[in-house]
Amino acid sequence: MPGAAETFAATMTSVRPNRALRLQSALDRDGATCVWCARTFDVLVRPTTDHLVPRVKGGPSWAENELAACRRCNRERGHSTPAEWLEECRRRGWHPDLPRVLRALEALELAVAERGGQRRARPYIRSQLRRLRGR
Repeated sequence: MPGAAETFAATMTSVRPNRALRLQSALDRDGATCVWCARTFDVLVRPTTDHLVPRVKGGPSWAENELAACRRCNRERGHSTPAEWLEECRRRGWHPDLPRVLRALEALELAVAERGGQRRARPYIRSQLRRLRGR
């Protein structure tokens, strides 16, 4: 008979997939290229999950807040907003995927509205959508 610790671990695993499954889900949804620099993932260009709204800015660890990005972009972006990082990517001559970023922000906005909470993330998401849509 499983103990409390095993039951809790099984529950948490069923509620939130592990990192590898979340990465695979992001790749299946977004494709095998970095959302920021458009490099194709391979042995040298390793994929990671990048939080669209950084956790320090109130972003949840939900699938809707994770995009497939290369390690370089994820590391160099740090806590920059999506709008700031898109501008930096263009300045560097890269080809970021604005439609994919907008879709992810819209999906995250909808998920927050449905699930509630995320008080800090709500205004951040709205401001990024306004800025990226040019309003």
